[in-house]
Amino acid sequence: MGKYFGTDGFRGEANKGLNYEHAIKIGRYLGWYYGARIGKKAKVLIGKDTRRSSYMFESALCTGLVASGADAYIMHVTTTPSVSYITRVDDFDCGIMISASHNPYYDNGIKIVNFNGEKMDEETLLRIEDYIDGKIEVPVAEREAIGRTVDYSSGRNRYIGYLIGLSKYSFKGVRVGLDCANGAAWQIAKSVFDAIGAKTYVINAEPDGYNINTDCGSTHIEHLQKFVVDNNLDVGFAYDGDADRCLCVDEKGNVITGDHILYIYGLYMKERDKLVNNKVVTTVMSNFGLYKALDKVGIEYDKTKVGDKYVYENMVETGNRIGGEQSGHIIFTKYATTGDGILTSLKMMEVMLAKEKPMSKLAEPVVFYPQVLKNVRVKSKPEAQNDPDVQAAVERVSKALGDTGRILVRESGTEPVIRVMVEAGSEEICEKYVDEVIGVIEAKGHLA
Repeated sequence: MGKYFGTDGFRGEANKGLNYEHAIKIGRYLGWYYGARIGKKAKVLIGKDTRRSSYMFESALCTGLVASGADAYIMHVTTTPSVSYITRVDDFDCGIMISASHNPYYDNGIKIVNFNGEKMDEETLLRIEDYIDGKIEVPVAEREAIGRTVDYSSGRNRYIGYLIGLSKYSFKGVRVGLDCANGAAWQIAKSVFDAIGAKTYVINAEPDGYNINTDCGSTHIEHLQKFVVDNNLDVGFAYDGDADRCLCVDEKGNVITGDHILYIYGLYMKERDKLVNNKVVTTVMSNFGLYKALDKVGIEYDKTKVGDKYVYENMVETGNRIGGEQSGHIIFTKYATTGDGILTSLKMMEVMLAKEKPMSKLAEPVVFYPQVLKNVRVKSKPEAQNDPDVQAAVERVSKALGDTGRILVRESGTEPVIRVMVEAGSEEICEKYVDEVIGVIEAKGHLA
């Protein structure tokens, strides 16, 4: 990770951590870089979520792009996966999404994807950072070389058509609840489900610039749980602010996490001989219950570091076809190069209809283990993590748990914190072993 760009773009509070001048410079560099690279006007796609500050950042990015000679195509309010898809299929040089995902309205972010709709490579991001910091110069365009902005709301409609076309079954007769988080999915999700025939019930689809993710969406799924039960719905789907995540609610009001989704669709692929390498890709934070369930049906798994970036890298390297995170960020590489919440919900509908089973039955084999996670502030993450006595304590706990649980000790990517997590048969066991390891960290003088 660089100075400004992390694993999910440049993110910060609007006009504090991330300001309009940053956006202008990002546009300036990308417009010049791609124009110089291809020897003609660059074409750059821009989408945004419903935050009030997204309009400011959209204008700033456009200013920078056209000043450097690029043409900026504006999709307006749309989802992150739609920007990724349209960048790839409509031959854009790169795409930009303005969103801070599941963060509150006052935060925002700038995510950049390459011509293939994949997260931008780190080398290019570091060059952008150098330009932001004044380490390199970029010329302005003049006369006929100056770029322009183009309304490209048609791209959003093409994406909607793409999603509709993916459905193998009619949704007629299925009662579906959607929580759009007052975010980017509000104009798209219902249109897709209605077109495929569902009886669609929607909540949190009235964005005002300030209510994105506020007590709604996948980070506050309790509202969709109640909505599904109260309205006797067959299933519910909750998205986050930019709709690259999806969590589900079954007909009984139970939450179906990303781990459940990986199991449900992974097994569906295996049964149809579509599960390449007989593997699903998880992160180290997936629940132990997922691995036990996958073991029972003979499905193997890879574990990556936390972050969809690492999940996708694994899938590209190995050819694995499905992967994701417990948070609902699921990647289906046959259909997309990034997580796509609406696509994920369509895939869950497909399994329900193909197997003629309710979501509760599909998820039943995944029994979550109790989990205790504690964060420990330390002076030095590497020193605490690599201390021989701490490692010995972790090894003792791992042996004691055997195949009845697991321990994970990892460094936070953004804070001076070590995370100690144990999953086991009871919360009491989890607490005991977490505290045992933290006690060693404290005894060795690593606490900040």
